[in-house]
Amino acid sequence: MSEQRAFKNPYPDYTGPGCAQDFFDMQGNLTQHFANCISSKISELLAVMENGLKNADPRDCTGYTGWAGIALLYLHLHSIFGDFSFLQKALDYVSHSLRSLTQRWVTFLCGDAGPLAVAAVVYHRLQKPHEAEECVNRLLHFHQSVVQGKGRFPDELLYGRVGYLYSLIFINQQFQQEKIPIQYIQQICDAVLDSGQNLSQKNKIQEQTPLMYEWYQEEYVGAAHGLSGIYYYLMQPGFVVGEDRVYHLVKPSVNYMCQLRFPSGNYPPWVGDSRDLLVHWCHGSPGVIYMLIQAFKVFGVGQYLEDALHCGEVIWQRGLLEKGYGLCHGAAGNAYGFLALYKITQDPKHLYRACMKHYITIPPCLSYFLMHEGMAGTIYFLADLLQPTRAKFPAFEV
Repeated sequence: MSEQRAFKNPYPDYTGPGCAQDFFDMQGNLTQHFANCISSKISELLAVMENGLKNADPRDCTGYTGWAGIALLYLHLHSIFGDFSFLQKALDYVSHSLRSLTQRWVTFLCGDAGPLAVAAVVYHRLQKPHEAEECVNRLLHFHQSVVQGKGRFPDELLYGRVGYLYSLIFINQQFQQEKIPIQYIQQICDAVLDSGQNLSQKNKIQEQTPLMYEWYQEEYVGAAHGLSGIYYYLMQPGFVVGEDRVYHLVKPSVNYMCQLRFPSGNYPPWVGDSRDLLVHWCHGSPGVIYMLIQAFKVFGVGQYLEDALHCGEVIWQRGLLEKGYGLCHGAAGNAYGFLALYKITQDPKHLYRACMKHYITIPPCLSYFLMHEGMAGTIYFLADLLQPTRAKFPAFEV
C-alpha cells in the first residue's frame, strides 16, 4: 500500500481457547463479565449519542445518516433486551422520519422505503395493525416504478433496486411471515437480472460475465454500490425464478468478480482500479465477504469459502480504519465480517477477532452519531455481539 488508511492492529491474534476465555466459552457463549461490559458500554454510548443528536440534521429521514437509522437501532435494542422504552424511542424517531421523507429515492438506507419499513415494524410490535398496514401499502406503492426503472434506475443497494428490495425482505423477516408476497421480491430480482444482462451485452463483455452493473458510469465492486452487494441478493433462495438462471447468470458473474481479487486478498473499489487501498464494507473485502459466503452456501464450491477467509485476514490486518468506527467505512462494519465467518465456520478465531473490536477506543467525535457513519452503528454492532450467531449487518444482511 502506498497510503496508510488504517491503524496498526495492536491485538494478539487467536492462538487457542485459552486466549478467549475472558470473552466466551467453547460453545461460543459470552462470559457474564464480558456480556456485562458490553451492556454497560451500550448504555454509556447511548447517552453520548442522544446528546450528540441534538445537533443532527432535523430534515434527514434516512436510515443511513438520519432518523430512520436511529429508530432502527432502538428497534434492534428492543429485540435484544426486550425493554419497552427502546420501542417507544423507535416510535419517536421513526415518526420524526416520516414527517420529512425525501420524495426522491425509494431505498431502505437512503430513501423513503426505509422509514416506511421501520415504521411498519414498530407499529406491528406496538399492536397497531392499521398503522402498520398503511406503511406497508405506502411502501408497495413504489413497487412498479422500481421494477420498470424509468429514468435509468440503478440496481445497487444505497440508491437502487436492491435497496428497495431489502425493504421488502426486512418487512417479512420482522413480521415473521410472508407479509409481502414472494412474487414482489422475484419481480425486483427479474428486473435486476435484465438490467445486468443488458449492460453486459451493451459493453460486449457477456463472454466474460453475463451480468454487469454500474453506478455513475463506474462498475463498482463493493457491497454498497456494486457487484458483490447485488449478487448477494440474487443468490438468496427463492428470490430468482428458475434455479438455472442462478447457475447460468449469477455464478459465472460471481466467478468473474472473484478474478478481480488482489494478491493481498482484497478487492478493488471498481473494475479496472489497480489500487489496493480500501478495506471498507462499502468498498473492499469487508463487503465482498458476504457474496462469497452466500456463493459457498448455494454452489458448495470450497474456493468461495477460501476467498472469504482471505477477506477475513485482510480485515484483521487492515480493518482498524482511521476513517472512523461506524458501519459503512469503519471498524464496526468491518467487524461484522468476522461474525459472518463465525456463523458459517463456527471457528472461534473469528468470534475472538470480532470481540477484539470491542476494545476500539471511540473518539469524542462531535458530528458522527448516526447509523452508517457513526456511533449508532457501533452500538448496533455491540448489541449483535451479545448474540453472535444471530448477528446481521444492519440494512444489508438477509
